[in-house]
Amino acid sequence: MTTLTIASWNINSVRLRIDTVERFLQEYQPDALCLQETKVVNDQFPDKMFRRLGYEHLAINGQKAYHGVAIVSRLPVQAIEAREFCNKGDARHVAVILPGDIELHNFYVPAGGDEPDPEINEKFAHKLEFMREMAEWFEDWPQGSARKVLVGDLNVAPLEHDVWSHKQMLKVVSHTPIEVEHLNRAQAAHGWIDVARQFIPPAEKHYTWWSYRAADWQASNRGRRLDHIWVSPGLENAPTAFKVAEQVRGWPQPSDHAPILASLQV
Repeated sequence: MTTLTIASWNINSVRLRIDTVERFLQEYQPDALCLQETKVVNDQFPDKMFRRLGYEHLAINGQKAYHGVAIVSRLPVQAIEAREFCNKGDARHVAVILPGDIELHNFYVPAGGDEPDPEINEKFAHKLEFMREMAEWFEDWPQGSARKVLVGDLNVAPLEHDVWSHKQMLKVVSHTPIEVEHLNRAQAAHGWIDVARQFIPPAEKHYTWWSYRAADWQASNRGRRLDHIWVSPGLENAPTAFKVAEQVRGWPQPSDHAPILASLQV
């Protein structure tokens, strides 16, 4: 068996923060890095830095100025698909197979706008529909010994202590009951296991995102857990470590998300 370390990070423009990504890879050295919100078309993805650092295997699903996901890996990968959701043409999913038949899915769920009402906010309706399609897709997958990992910015903080104030956030997009219901359905559809909460008790505060609006994000610490790593039942006992690289949020010109990393014994 070998240890596989997978990182996930909403980078909020990979070209704008390419130096930050390079520093992260040098300091943390994951085997694979899944990026969301890359904001670049495929042929303009800045692959040279990744290849120079040994991340020679790339699967990219890009889009000009918006969305976009990518998987970069030091290990050989077999690209399997980039699925479209909601017939919008958005680049929000890409998947590969890593050595050991580990199927890795990288998602960027829509943020949903500001008003948590699908009747008046099309962005929120889109978010709910996206998660409905995720659940329906997962329900068609075979159960059993499949070795699958799902990562990404899922834009939902499902648990009470995934936000700085459960009571104040119940009517705020990302923590509303209807969003949590939809995410829980998607998770249950394949029996996904929440890796972070294998290591961090549900009663403990746990965040991956801090708003740019806070003058001092660390002092206010009004965070949310929007970024997730899940494993299929066939990998339930594989995770050996989980980490939020919180200090990266404090590096120069940061994303508002911190990278998350999980190590798996596979």
